[in-house]
Amino acid sequence: MSDIRSFAPLNEQMDLIRRGASEIIPEEELEKKLVRSLHEKKPLRIKLGCDPSRPDLHLGHAVVLRKLAQFQTLGHQAILIIGDFTGMIGDPSGRNSTRPALSLAETRENGQSYFEQASKILDPVATKIVYNSEWLSTMSFEDVIKLASKYTVARMLERDDFTKRYRNGEPISLHEILYPLAQAMDSVAIASDVELGGTDQKFNLLVGRDIQREFGVEPQVILTMPLLVGTDGVDKMSKSYGNYIGISDTPKDMYGRALSIPDTLLENYFTLCTDIPNTELTKISASITDGSANPRDLKRYLARTIVSLYHNAEAAVAAEDEFDRIFIKKEIPDDIPELGIEESELPISDLIMRAGFAPSKSEARRLIQQGGVSLAGEKISDPNATVPMTDGAVLKVGKRKFLKINKLSF
Repeated sequence: MSDIRSFAPLNEQMDLIRRGASEIIPEEELEKKLVRSLHEKKPLRIKLGCDPSRPDLHLGHAVVLRKLAQFQTLGHQAILIIGDFTGMIGDPSGRNSTRPALSLAETRENGQSYFEQASKILDPVATKIVYNSEWLSTMSFEDVIKLASKYTVARMLERDDFTKRYRNGEPISLHEILYPLAQAMDSVAIASDVELGGTDQKFNLLVGRDIQREFGVEPQVILTMPLLVGTDGVDKMSKSYGNYIGISDTPKDMYGRALSIPDTLLENYFTLCTDIPNTELTKISASITDGSANPRDLKRYLARTIVSLYHNAEAAVAAEDEFDRIFIKKEIPDDIPELGIEESELPISDLIMRAGFAPSKSEARRLIQQGGVSLAGEKISDPNATVPMTDGAVLKVGKRKFLKINKLSF
């Protein structure tokens, strides 16, 4: 039975689908699928596989999720594959070493967390959730051998990450070579029309096309999205690099981190991390190119837009107001944590550690030497200083860390 939906005209669909995309392979096939979808009034099946090994999502993960959400707004069926089975293998894409495997229970738990966070972007009611253990766990060893016979080791070694590891004499486990085939079976099982992924997933997505063809399923079109450069402007966004904006961050943290991106990434972030209309995006791009826009104003607009997407407009305004109060007017935040102190005085390095602002004395000393520590409004420059514990005094470390001293008396 056909799903009765309202679809936008082909050109409008393609304009939104192309937005921010790195590659659409092959684009002419996608147009044919969309024309058929319009004629039959039947949505395309859009697949996105999620990696359940890292459940904490940031804006880098959100790039491809936003593309899936755009397909939803166009009336198509979003299918989120929770890789509970493939998660036990570990996707080697972009890795220079073997990734530790997870248990099925761990992948299930992480997959649920992934979906809950992804629901900030996707329409959760209209998103179909499937676990690939439903079909992969039922395959016999004979099935796996037959599947493996459909691809060669030479083709697998065309992957950049495998090639580098092979040339460097680093081990490549056989289960890693099977990963792209397992992911491809997901495409066979759900008969996906389109599969989305980052540019680092291109090889796996193309394997999906080949294996669908081997099983008599119409090959999927693949759409890859760029890997978002982090707030440092150097590496891809990653929690391990500390250059991320988490989609579950507080409005205050989200706003502050968004303001830290380099001017050169503004257009990229507006394109990949927001839902502003293409017409407005064109104007912003033109203002950046001709130099008529003030980068500071654009960053503030970007930060408000991002906070509004993951929280709401009121939270965005409040986050901006607090940022201005702290960093422009140099005031103290309204709501800061307190720490009970019994001693009448403490070495400043001990206080910083006790506050949880540094993991060691050496790190605390480094922060002091960099000039980022003050107590009760007085800058501390001596890492060996012992300071009085005055009730209500505020410790400030860096730009965003505050702590109020609560002097305990007995």
